[in-house]
Amino acid sequence: MTARDTGPDAHDITCRQAVALMTDYLDGVLGPDDSALIEAHLGECEGCAEHLRQIRITVAVMGGIGEEDLDPAAREDLMEIYRRWRRDRPA
Repeated sequence: MTARDTGPDAHDITCRQAVALMTDYLDGVLGPDDSALIEAHLGECEGCAEHLRQIRITVAVMGGIGEEDLDPAAREDLMEIYRRWRRDRPA
């Protein structure tokens, strides 16, 4: 019997794969199979569960802030940080 026959296992996806799916998971746009994989992984992986908790906190705190609420200089600073992160992250 495989893990698929008994349901998803926490080790069916890597942490990197789980993190890549977190936003879609929070938005409720994953299919039932992917949601089950994420939930199994989160049940076993403290690091990914903490990452999800931090995303939820950030959304709760920042969720009400619109682009028009940011000072233009602050917005540009954030965009530059994002650009550097995209440029410098490992492939």
